[in-house]
Amino acid sequence: MGVVLYGGAFDPPHLGHVAVADAARKRFGADRLVVLVSERPAHRSLHASAEDRLALARAAFPRDDVRLDPYPRTVALLRAEGFDGPVFVVGADQFRNFLDWSEPNDVLKLARIGVATRLGYPREELDGVLTQLDEPERVLFFEIEPNPAASRDVRARIAAGEPLDGLVPPAVAQLIADRGLYRP
Repeated sequence: MGVVLYGGAFDPPHLGHVAVADAARKRFGADRLVVLVSERPAHRSLHASAEDRLALARAAFPRDDVRLDPYPRTVALLRAEGFDGPVFVVGADQFRNFLDWSEPNDVLKLARIGVATRLGYPREELDGVLTQLDEPERVLFFEIEPNPAASRDVRARIAAGEPLDGLVPPAVAQLIADRGLYRP
């Protein structure tokens, strides 16, 4: 199919992120998955440097093209990079706020959007977004297995000195420990 783009802060990357990437790769038959670590996300405060988050993402996604995304807005990334027929993957929670993105209809012209949903997620919230888009047929849904991992929970466990088993890939846990990340 071409390239699948998966962007985020990855602060830190966890097994939920890996599950989304694996499901997207399978669903879209991707020749290539590009993981884009947002250097300066527009609406999020960060807990680790871009360099550390890039290293963590490379540990979490060792077989993929992992790079720093210097663009604060997705539309700017898509305009500048000129990916060939990309699918930009987001979680259902992010898609729920898609209309608040900078130029969402232009994002849809430049890339199809792959939305990862979980069983039981209120689809009517997502359908409400679709009805307001110029090209809703460019939004593609795919299901993922529920995964309780969240970056804030991972950071809280690190701060409390608790193990990260079952939350992050072992290589990510090792890198966090080696670099002393997310400690109070």
